[in-house]
Amino acid sequence: MTAPGHRDLSVRFHGVRGSIPSPAPANMRYGGNTSCVEVRCGDQLLILDAGSGLRLLGEELLREAGSRPIEATLLLSHTHWDHIQGLPFFAPGYSERNRVRILSAHGRGARMQRALANQMSPMHFPVGLEQMRGLAPVAELDGGATTLHNLVLRTLELNHPGGCSGFRIEADGKSLGYLPDHEPYRTVAGGGSQAAGLAPQELLEFVHGLDLLILDTQYTAEEYTHRFGWGHGCLPDSVQLAIEAGVRRLVLFHHDPAHDDERIDTMVETARALARGSNLLVDAAIENETLVLMPANPLQTPILSARSPSGPKAVTA
Repeated sequence: MTAPGHRDLSVRFHGVRGSIPSPAPANMRYGGNTSCVEVRCGDQLLILDAGSGLRLLGEELLREAGSRPIEATLLLSHTHWDHIQGLPFFAPGYSERNRVRILSAHGRGARMQRALANQMSPMHFPVGLEQMRGLAPVAELDGGATTLHNLVLRTLELNHPGGCSGFRIEADGKSLGYLPDHEPYRTVAGGGSQAAGLAPQELLEFVHGLDLLILDTQYTAEEYTHRFGWGHGCLPDSVQLAIEAGVRRLVLFHHDPAHDDERIDTMVETARALARGSNLLVDAAIENETLVLMPANPLQTPILSARSPSGPKAVTA
């Protein structure tokens, strides 16, 4: 039972792929939609990114709300297509009775607004962004910490072509990190380099002690040697970062569209072998899976569990 005044922090995956949707039969156990993650804390709804998984989330929200207006905050990491392509198909956005605010990292609001309008311009899409009257114009998070009701949000610039923001979200002593597109810091934006596999201190501090880290791990070590500079994560580096930062549970995210379920299974097995001897738990993101951070009492470390759409299911933590 949750202690009085404390709320569960839940995370549900609606899109887990990177680059492009991949709705192939061999991919269906992990899922084929691009990045979209639902975060709930009490009655507050936060949506991380607007990939193709946003469409089905929108339909669920309409069924759940019935005649009531929908209130949500959409947090966008960057403007690449696989992170915004679901927005034109987000049904709640077309009703002016709903209130969906859109937030970007500090200094990126105008660029984000242009990108959202551009993808719905007549050259690309038949319906303009102005028809989505349930959406507020893009606003910006503070440069430091931003408080949204029960949530505290922080951002960090990640190593990704064109830029990408990582988010740290905290509530009632629980914490999760969302780093959707990030390449290991073998090279850094603007030139320069550092020793292979070493994460900058700022990144280590940003993810330090997280209960749950959702991290771009698109490539195996072998694949990464041929995709250097493409802006995506490498399996050994993801595990090393999580261990060095004292993360409790790592969830591999932004799965390559060419990776079928069996390939991702193998990556999870490899990651767990790399983490052997540490306290790190490793899984891969699965569409429709929900992870719940539940403190037994205010003084205890959060407990991680997962539930399927049919009901709660305990997971070893």
